Amino acid sequence: MDHVILKTRVAPEWVDYNGHMNDAEYARVFSLAVDAFWEAIGLTEAKRDATGVTTFTLESHVCFLAECVEAEALTVKIAILDRDAKRCHLFFALYRDDGHLAATSEQMLMAIDQATHRGTVFPDDVALAADGYGQRAREAWPEQVGRKIGIRRR
Repeated sequence: MDHVILKTRVAPEWVDYNGHMNDAEYARVFSLAVDAFWEAIGLTEAKRDATGVTTFTLESHVCFLAECVEAEALTVKIAILDRDAKRCHLFFALYRDDGHLAATSEQMLMAIDQATHRGTVFPDDVALAADGYGQRAREAWPEQVGRKIGIRRR
C-alpha cells in the first residue's frame, strides 16, 4: 500500500549547474517525507518532548532515475516494507509532475531514547498508527529495494 506523504515543488535554490535538481536536494525531499510520515502517525514534536522518543536514520539508499527541474511539482509516496517495535524499513518513491518516477529512497529508521541515544520502542499509539499504512508483501517490493552499488562487468 503506497500513500502520498508529501507534495512539494523544486525550489530555485535546489537547481545546480546542470539545470536540474541537485542530488543533495533529492535527499532533502526524502528527509521532508520522513518528517511528514512521523507527523502523520503522531510522532510530532510535542509527542517527542512528552515521551523522550525520537528517531534516527540508520541507513538510506537513493536511486536517481530522472531529472527534476525548477518549479516542477513533486509527489512522494511511502510504503512500509517491514516494521518491528523499534524499527521501520520504509520505501519512498518520488514522482515528477508528469507522473514519471524520478527517484526512490529505501531507509531504515529507528526509535531512539533521547536521553540515552539508544534504541527504544515506538509509543503504542504511534505504532498503531503506523499499522494503518500496512506493509508491502516481500514479493511486491520494488526493484530498487536491497540494491547494492557496483560496476557491472560483462
